[in-house]
Amino acid sequence: MAEATALLTRPAEAAPPAEDLLLDLLAGAPHRVIDHPAEGRTDLASALRGHPLGQAAKCIVTRVKLPGRAVRYGLAVVRGDHRVDLGAVGRILGGTKAGFADAGTAERLTGCVSGTVVPFSFHPELRLLADPGLLDQEEIYFNAARLDRSIALPTAAYRRLADPRVEPIAEAI
Repeated sequence: MAEATALLTRPAEAAPPAEDLLLDLLAGAPHRVIDHPAEGRTDLASALRGHPLGQAAKCIVTRVKLPGRAVRYGLAVVRGDHRVDLGAVGRILGGTKAGFADAGTAERLTGCVSGTVVPFSFHPELRLLADPGLLDQEEIYFNAARLDRSIALPTAAYRRLADPRVEPIAEAI
């Protein structure tokens, strides 16, 4: 929680790299910025933003073990009312086993602390996967690399800007 507090108290001129990259990327796209009380849990953030949980883009950094000692990282983006199917992510990324990446690795690859990960990959080692169930929504919502600000983005704009690999990677909760 100390990391999240530090993120919130950081001066505006010291914005985290992911926030800067995100805002630059969205500059020409139709979107809304939503300020709200600090929250990183998908269900509670969705309530604060005032939208159905199914429109939230839940972002999970995964670690996939490949044959030998190699690993591959994925950013799995699913609806807020679903969970990531780690078996599917592992198969799609060519691995033998998949799990959640540790917090330090997830932060290094995304530039975001836990609860603030954006549904875009700005790192060459992080492969972006999106579940088609999320992309069926007209508009998606996600934290904007910080706990107290979110973005509402038309899904068509998200697909164009992020260009995710679309695969079934979600399970209903």
